Amino acid sequence: MSSRELEKAFVIRQVVDEGLRQRVAAERLGISIRQVKRLVRRWKDDGAAGLLSGHRDRVSPLRLGAETQALIAGYLREKYLDFGATLAAEKLAELEGITVSKETVRKLQIALGLWQPKVRGIKRVFQARDRRPRFGELVQIDGSPHDWFEGRAPKCTLLVFIDDATSRLTALHFAPAETTRAYLFALKAHVLAHGVPLAFYSDKHGIFRVNAKEAVSGDGYTEFGRVLRRLNIASLCASTPQAKGRVERANQTLQDRLIKEMRLRGINDIAEANLFLPIFIAMWHKKFAVPPREEADAHRPWLGTRETLDAALARHDTRTLSKDLTFRVAGTLYGVKPQGSGITMSQGRIHLQHFLDGSMQVQYKDKPIIWHILKTFPVPSPTEDEKTIDSRMAALLAPTQKYLENHSAKAA
Repeated sequence: MSSRELEKAFVIRQVVDEGLRQRVAAERLGISIRQVKRLVRRWKDDGAAGLLSGHRDRVSPLRLGAETQALIAGYLREKYLDFGATLAAEKLAELEGITVSKETVRKLQIALGLWQPKVRGIKRVFQARDRRPRFGELVQIDGSPHDWFEGRAPKCTLLVFIDDATSRLTALHFAPAETTRAYLFALKAHVLAHGVPLAFYSDKHGIFRVNAKEAVSGDGYTEFGRVLRRLNIASLCASTPQAKGRVERANQTLQDRLIKEMRLRGINDIAEANLFLPIFIAMWHKKFAVPPREEADAHRPWLGTRETLDAALARHDTRTLSKDLTFRVAGTLYGVKPQGSGITMSQGRIHLQHFLDGSMQVQYKDKPIIWHILKTFPVPSPTEDEKTIDSRMAALLAPTQKYLENHSAKAA
C-alpha cells in the first residue's frame, strides 16, 4: 500500500474501532463525508483490502495494443528515425493513418533509444519582448546556411522573412549563399505578395549595414540599404541573436520540419525546393501563425508595376563616358551607340541599372541608350566570408564529385 492508502486505512480504523467522528475523518483525508461512509462499509466487509482501488493492476482500455506499438516502432526506426515526437506524431496521423499523442510517441522513442532529453545548462536570461500589434510593422529577416538536402545536393542558404506580429512566413527563398542579390529576390516576393512593410529587423552583417569604422567615403548605405531607402522601409539591426529570437527559432524549426518534408517528397535541388516553398508556407501558417492584436495591416500596398519594382530593386551606378563613348564596368568595356554625332555625349555622365535577372540598362539624361560589349578583361577573384565560403567550395568540388559518381557507376 502507498503512504496515502496507509493514512486512509489508519483514519478509517479509528472511525470503526475508536469512534472517531466521520466529519473529522473527512477533514483529515480531504474527502466528503459520503465517501467516508463508503470507506467504512468497505472496511467492515473486507478490512483494509477493501480500501484499495478496484482499478489497481488493471490494464487501461486506452492502452495501445502490442501490434500497434510494434507497427509504430517500425515506422520510427525506418521512416521517422530522426523526427521529433511532435512531428513524428503528425506524420503518423497524416501519412500512416495512426493517431497517437506526441507523448506516446516520445515514450516509444525513449524505449527504443531514439530520443534523449536535452540537458539544459544555466544560460543568460533574455526577457521576452511583446509582439508588434500589426501585421507588417516589423519583419525579421535572416539567412540560414545548412545542409538542407542532407547530402543530396550542395549546402545552401534559406532566406527567411517572418512577421513579428503573427509569426507568418512572408517570404522564403533558397539560394546558394546569403548574398544581397538573394535577399532582393526574397524582398521582391514579399512586396508582390503583401506590400511594403514598415521595417526590417536583421543582424549586423555587411549586407545590411556598413561595418567598416574607417570608411570615409560613400553614402553610408549598403546596396540592400539603398533599396530599402528607395522603398521607404526602415532597417533595424539587432545587437544579439536573442533580440531577433523569432526568426532564430523559426530557423531551428525549419531545419527540422522543412528538411523532412523535402525528404518525404524527394526534393533534391534548389529549383524544386523553391517551387515547394509556397506549399510549405501554407502548412506553416496553419500550424504556427497567430492573429495580430490589431486587424489593420501596416503594409503599404505596392501601386507600381513589376517593372517599377524591378527598377527599385536594381543596383544603380553612374559612369563618365570617354571621348570615344565607352565606359567600363567590372572588367568589361562597353560602347554606346549615340543618336546623331554623339559630340554632346562625349565625357557625359550616364546612369546604369543592374537588374536582378542580370540585364543592364544605360540611361543618358533619363533616356535609355543602346550599348554593346567591346572587350573583357581579367578581374580579381571575389573575396569570400563565412556566408559564402560553403557555396564557393561546393562549386569548386562539383567537377570532382561528378567524376567520382561517373567512375563509381562505370565500376558497378
